[in-house]
Amino acid sequence: MNRKLIIGTRGSQLALWQANFVRDRLAEIGIEAELKIIKTQGDIIQHLRLDKLEGKGFFTKELEEELLSAQIDLAVHSHKDLPTVNPPGLIIAAVSEREDASELLIIHKDCVDIKKRLSLKHNASVGTSSNRRKAQLLSLRPDLEFTDLRGNLQTRIQKLRDEKYDAIVLAKAGVARIEMDLSDFHIEEISPVEIIPAPAQGVLAIQIRETDQDLFDILQKIHNKEVAETIAVERKVLNLFDGGCHAPLGCYCRKRDGKYETWTSIAEDNEDFPDRFFVQSDTTVGLAELIFSKFKKDRKLPSSIFITRDLDESSYLAKALKKHSISIDDRSLIKIYPTINKLDSFILKRADWIFFNSKNAIEHFFKLEPFILKKTKIAVLGRGSEDALRKYDRIADFSGDNLGIKTEDIAKEFAKLVDGQTVLIPRAEGSLQTIQKELSENTKVIDVPIYETVLAENVNKSNADVLIFTSPSNVDAYFQENLVDPDQKIICIGYSTAGAIEKMGLKYTLPYTPDEIGLAEAVFGLEY
Repeated sequence: MNRKLIIGTRGSQLALWQANFVRDRLAEIGIEAELKIIKTQGDIIQHLRLDKLEGKGFFTKELEEELLSAQIDLAVHSHKDLPTVNPPGLIIAAVSEREDASELLIIHKDCVDIKKRLSLKHNASVGTSSNRRKAQLLSLRPDLEFTDLRGNLQTRIQKLRDEKYDAIVLAKAGVARIEMDLSDFHIEEISPVEIIPAPAQGVLAIQIRETDQDLFDILQKIHNKEVAETIAVERKVLNLFDGGCHAPLGCYCRKRDGKYETWTSIAEDNEDFPDRFFVQSDTTVGLAELIFSKFKKDRKLPSSIFITRDLDESSYLAKALKKHSISIDDRSLIKIYPTINKLDSFILKRADWIFFNSKNAIEHFFKLEPFILKKTKIAVLGRGSEDALRKYDRIADFSGDNLGIKTEDIAKEFAKLVDGQTVLIPRAEGSLQTIQKELSENTKVIDVPIYETVLAENVNKSNADVLIFTSPSNVDAYFQENLVDPDQKIICIGYSTAGAIEKMGLKYTLPYTPDEIGLAEAVFGLEY
């Protein structure tokens, strides 16, 4: 190509970083380019909420007009800002690799309360203009209050420093790209499987004229096909719901071990409790349409569930079920007793890590009033244990909530992290010891059974549509005298519980995460 390309971009520091990133990538393949800064409606109108602006594409329209009139050759966008349908005559020719799609909750240090989920004090004021973020955050923390937040990243951070909010929410991708210094705040990183991001969050889109075939061919050299494949699912979901970037919809798709994993969250408005759906598929063909079908108003859901755990009515799962008038029969089928009344302080001093694989292990461990050195790190199996740990003023240094369904997968990642160190594992008598089996020979394991479970007798059968089992012991207790009806469906929380059901030759659903969010997704996804 003989001509020097003109790249259209917005003028914020982040937008300029993105445009320069593309310019540098083009330079690597021998293509020269320069930048042209263009102001958009979204940049000019700062006093209105995003969902109050007219139409869609208020961060992109002016760039697209310059492109159509041949004033620029290509436009660089944050892909999540783009409407799902290109204006006539324009196409997305290439996309970048994907930055981490996590959200960052950036908190004033004097507003931190690590005993609460997300480490944010009660009734905190959170700055965000995203209905998607508001709906999902309220589902986790209904006490939070929200105030609209507009402006570029620097403006938003300055508003937080000026104490106009207790915390704000930003996409991790933008913060990482311009290397913002946030050392004066407490940062909570929220994985994309907990707060589901906007479709295509963390991805750059390069838009050109449809007729510019030479440029299209050149851009294929910097095009990430795998990212394009996964975000196509997300944006198709958004398109099917006819949503803009202000819709309370999140969708996140990733390819892992040859399969496509997709999470979707949709609410009616920013105060509605969102429905969530997780699906794993061998192909992206028809995946968006499958997701769309799950959220149809007339789709049948179970009318009742039985769960082998006492369920607080304010818990995530209880609220998710209440939204759809699903009745709950909640009762634990086991009793738990401590097996020791004291921990050796010498053992605690030797431990570099303490690994908890359940809430019961955490509760019984801390009842022993252990003295834990500051250097000792704590690992947990997933989000349920993370929340239980917070009650004792500790935040997990490692959590397996984003690493996969199987405990073995989490154990393998943890084993890499702690190779050659000393790990204390408080556990139940007779547990499967999956974590211990994956640790290397170089790793010293201090194995401490601290409680045992006793099965309840004469357990009454449940006639609920869905049976949720929360541990292998609860499975054993229920099936001492009961059988499953042919039309009853089973959900297992955790891989070891699923193994107990599998031995009985029964079919089951396994949530992606062994916590109440995962259970809610599993119930919502059942076929009827």
